[in-house]
Amino acid sequence: MAGVSEMDVRGAQRLAALACYEVLDTPREPSFDELAELAAKLCDTPIAVVNLIGDERQFFKAETGLGVRETPYDSSFCAKAILEDEFLLVPDTTQDSRFDRNPLVVGEPHIRFYAGAVLKTAEGVPIGTLCVLDYRPRDLTALQLETLRVLSRQVMAQLDLRTVIGAFHYARDISVRLRADAELAETQEALRQAQKMEAVGQLTGGLAHDFNNLLTGMMGNLELLQLRVARGRHDDLDRFVNAAQGAGRRAASLTQRLLAFSRRQTLDPKPTDVNKLIFGLEEMLQRTVGATTDIEIVGAVGLWTAEIDAGQLENAILNLCINGRDAMPDGGKLTIETANKWIDDRTSRERDLPPGQYISLCVTDTGTGMSAETIERAFEPFFTTKPIGQGTGLGLSMIYGFARQSGGQVRIYSEIGEGTTVCIYLPRHHGDALLDIDTQTSALVDGGNGQTILVVDDEATIRHLIDEVLDDLGYTVIGAGDGAAGIKVLQSGARIDLLITDVGLPNGMNGRQVADEARRLRPGLQVLFITGFAENAAVGNGHLEPGMELLTKPFTLEALSSKVATMLAR
Repeated sequence: MAGVSEMDVRGAQRLAALACYEVLDTPREPSFDELAELAAKLCDTPIAVVNLIGDERQFFKAETGLGVRETPYDSSFCAKAILEDEFLLVPDTTQDSRFDRNPLVVGEPHIRFYAGAVLKTAEGVPIGTLCVLDYRPRDLTALQLETLRVLSRQVMAQLDLRTVIGAFHYARDISVRLRADAELAETQEALRQAQKMEAVGQLTGGLAHDFNNLLTGMMGNLELLQLRVARGRHDDLDRFVNAAQGAGRRAASLTQRLLAFSRRQTLDPKPTDVNKLIFGLEEMLQRTVGATTDIEIVGAVGLWTAEIDAGQLENAILNLCINGRDAMPDGGKLTIETANKWIDDRTSRERDLPPGQYISLCVTDTGTGMSAETIERAFEPFFTTKPIGQGTGLGLSMIYGFARQSGGQVRIYSEIGEGTTVCIYLPRHHGDALLDIDTQTSALVDGGNGQTILVVDDEATIRHLIDEVLDDLGYTVIGAGDGAAGIKVLQSGARIDLLITDVGLPNGMNGRQVADEARRLRPGLQVLFITGFAENAAVGNGHLEPGMELLTKPFTLEALSSKVATMLAR
């Protein structure tokens, strides 16, 4: 045993004892939860934990008021407690040198009080504690101290009971729970299907109404333009052109919201500093909500990175701020707050999220609040409580679609007269955020130098439009009406510098298949997908591979020319 310290021996004994109990990483059990809740109640503390000290971490078999199931060993109070004989009492953690650098003391949640009764096996091996914690310095009465000791012995009795009859009882408990979960899943699926059918009815009616209005605006202004030209009146033509283009842009915005709701839009996720993104929006958000609404941004220190489509998140924040402003007709305050969140097993079931690490982005207003019935329908397409003409009812459904497609969730917390909080939960990305690169342009990018571009699109008007634009910019364009025709061009000896292909092509070969064959024939060929409906399967489950870009219809000529110039410059 030379070179092995007493601490090493005690640690090995502790881990061996825990292995015998087979309790680490097990689900919550009511018998332990009740003991933790009773400890918090009788000791009058906001937090109580049944804590088992593992290898480089501490696992919470039960907890109340904490919201996580484990934390690192380095931040453990209980690791110090198990060095004591029976009990560790720390009335003020800021006055105890053992905790002067503990992250839970010097940072969130700023623990100021700790009391832990040591959990010992029959052989006297300490394996953890039953402990209570508070955010303020304090002490326990003699009765509370004794109560904590008695409850700690009850915790050990429950652990010992698991080793005697636990195997059978636990297996039966899991079997019953799995059967109940399966039945619940079937019921929830039936309910979702019924809600989906109701939403489809609302969707088609609302969609027809909004698009008919927009098409009337486009067609009417184009007809007026045609009449003016036919009569030789060329004054004020821009007015009709601008009106038709404005209706077209609103229609494009509507389709993007619909795609987001259905989770079929193609996202371009990148590691993003969400705090930086929000602060960059502050001026625009303030102008949008007006002078009667104050905005406060509370960005969490050390906020984790999220891998998300920054443009879609900006759109979501803007929609939430507009909703909040509209809920405060006499003015008020909007608070945008970010935080790091550990989602444990119980919380994951409540919020319909896999357990793990997330960032939360919450927008809170001081407005009229929402009823439970309104919250239940808030994510339905075209459902709105705003007056006619003041909202499409797609804002929250778009945010819901974006969050779910990004692997996260949205939750609404509200009471009538107390305001509303909408929280977006997004998975943590382990890595640094990318630097901002602004490639937006406001005019056609004249970058053509004789490069040859193959355009594959079954819609002749779009194919000819791209041909005209790129030809004027100095490119050579070859057109193909379907995938087979495009492959024939690629098999020839013609020079091809860039492939532009629609995603949804007829005759059995989609745009992704064309791109794959093109890269087999010509490795490293740049590919630009264009699509009016983001076929996630065709572009790789909504994520683009290196050397591939996507342009969503309807696109502007500036966007097309900029994208082509950027790709050919690589």
